[in-house]
Amino acid sequence: MRNLNQNLFEKIYKIRKIETKISNQYKEQEMRCPVHLSIGQEAVAAGVCQALRKEDKILSSHRSHAHYIAKGGNIKSMIAELYGKETGCAKGLGGSMHLQDKRAGVVAAVPIVGSTIPIGVGVALKSISNINKKKYITVIFFGEGATEEGIFHESINFAVVNNLPVLFVCENNFFSVYTPLKDRQSKNRNIVNIIKSNGMSAFSGDGNDVTKVYQLAKKSVNFIRKYNKPVFLEFKTYRWLEHCGPNWDDNLGYRKKNEVNKWIKKCPLKKIEKKIAKNNLDKMKTKIDNQVIKAFNFAKKSNFPKKNILKKFY
Repeated sequence: MRNLNQNLFEKIYKIRKIETKISNQYKEQEMRCPVHLSIGQEAVAAGVCQALRKEDKILSSHRSHAHYIAKGGNIKSMIAELYGKETGCAKGLGGSMHLQDKRAGVVAAVPIVGSTIPIGVGVALKSISNINKKKYITVIFFGEGATEEGIFHESINFAVVNNLPVLFVCENNFFSVYTPLKDRQSKNRNIVNIIKSNGMSAFSGDGNDVTKVYQLAKKSVNFIRKYNKPVFLEFKTYRWLEHCGPNWDDNLGYRKKNEVNKWIKKCPLKKIEKKIAKNNLDKMKTKIDNQVIKAFNFAKKSNFPKKNILKKFY
């Protein structure tokens, strides 16, 4: 029987394996959409989604692969979408930043910073007025840059006033593209205190320890289910690669080499690997490796969308 650590490892390893392959194969010029990778910060998606049920809904931003994979999205459809194929989860018309999978509860990914926050609040509002009485929690993933948007604060207030079953998850990787927090926010600004002042429960945690992420997310999800009130979580983490693209960008000098190395030593995959027995680890890796190979082969062999598909939209 699979245990919690095995489930958490599987999610992180699958995200890392897929995104590493995307990074390596992007230079072939067959994936023509921009990609925002989560290598180094996979624990947030894995830990939070492990605490959810299949019927729960999630919404993501431009950095959406990890959330889609962790929630159980179809990886063949995801990779096909990156290749712009008709078998993609958005019929090849959306690309990396517009992933969706209704069966897995992945409502949408939208690249405009902060845009899925009000959409997610709307999804949560529907859940309390659902005529079929199908109860679910809505989870909205976003970066810390989105907390500087006016719509974020409006949405927080609306969720509190209306007692919405929504979990706000802020992945704080300390940069908005190339601009660090210190150049964008007051050193006295504390997002958790800001949220609490709005009447919402709010917590901050280690976003590179998937076990701690899961524990905090599970506690928050249980609270939401019991009291039908929203919760805000901030997880501090770090992306290894460039903001947009498959490469390392240390040569740009906007962050110091020793800073990147410090976070690499906190690798979320290595942390959870230590909790898995060697024989189980090898079996799980082999299984996932094969799934990823099949997904990329499926994507490459799939057809591009036919031109007449556009007639459905225009």
